Amino acid sequence: MAKAKTKSSAAAAAKQSRAQASGGGSGQHAVPSKLSRYLDPEASWDKDQLLDAVHWIRQAVGLLCGLVWGALPLVGAHWIALFLAISTGIIYWYYAYVLKIDEEEFGGHGALLQEGMFASFTLFLLSWILVYSLAHF
Repeated sequence: MAKAKTKSSAAAAAKQSRAQASGGGSGQHAVPSKLSRYLDPEASWDKDQLLDAVHWIRQAVGLLCGLVWGALPLVGAHWIALFLAISTGIIYWYYAYVLKIDEEEFGGHGALLQEGMFASFTLFLLSWILVYSLAHF
């Protein structure tokens, strides 16, 4: 009988520690803590993690700009230049002002600013042309 109580109390303690670790005890969720890392200047980054984050942010910007440019029937090379400026500006702002990292530790400005640029530009053009063609023809 004493062993049954010990097992049940041990199981309850383990369950409580899992709930606290996942944020269940304090009303927080585990997902925001994982996402908050991308906005935390105190978080530690290795080169691959930072370049992955920059890559996927740039892809999101490319898709969003392509959808907006296509929906608003914008045409011309100056809109491409504007996309490149917006994309580069957002990435620079992200690593220089949000994360406050030393860019030299990650290969310098060139490596960070060109990460994912070609794929993002391709996604931008694809979504822009597709939405423009479907919506306006």
